[in-house]
Amino acid sequence: MTEPRTTPEPKPKPKSGWLNILVDYGPLLVFLGVYKFYQPPETSTFGEIAAVIYGTIAFMIAAVVALIFSKFKFGHVSPMLILSTTLIVGFGGLTIWLQDEKFIQIKPTAIYLLFGALLIGGWLRGKALLQILLEAAFEGVDKDGWLKLSRNWGIFFVFMAGLNEVLRMQLSFESWLWAKLWVFMPLSFLFTFTQIPMLLKHGLALENKDEVVKDEPPMA
Repeated sequence: MTEPRTTPEPKPKPKSGWLNILVDYGPLLVFLGVYKFYQPPETSTFGEIAAVIYGTIAFMIAAVVALIFSKFKFGHVSPMLILSTTLIVGFGGLTIWLQDEKFIQIKPTAIYLLFGALLIGGWLRGKALLQILLEAAFEGVDKDGWLKLSRNWGIFFVFMAGLNEVLRMQLSFESWLWAKLWVFMPLSFLFTFTQIPMLLKHGLALENKDEVVKDEPPMA
């Protein structure tokens, strides 16, 4: 008698949630560290610009390193991460060339608005663009679920663009930098958690709900 065929057990997904967070927020932490290291007394305007330039150079290098790390560690680089890194290098170059930190501050607004426009535009055409990026992580979610997720993230990105502009105009440069960690990051995680009940209603497997947080769209 021939032995019954056994189907190979599926390989568990790598637990890489903290690495995804490191890729997204690591360059910002590098920027903060270098900026604080070179930050001059409050009376020195030239020193402030120098600290921003040093931080920006480190930010650009760290962003490229994070992209390369993502490629070799995860085997792919998401289109959002490629776009984010491109804009970091582009706006960082403008910051260094014109010696004006506002270009670094405008970069998140540009990314949020672009992502928001793409996701909402796709939703209006009946296309869930997030499904292309995250389908492997969110198994079982139906088409309506993906459309709602794309719409909701699109609206959230537009909100974040407006919030960035308000904070950019109201806060000092250093306070704005810290807001990236203590305002934008918690808001992003909180919003991600609010999407879990909706995704569960649209087919997300219970064992995959943790992946919603680990594989959230990258922040600016």
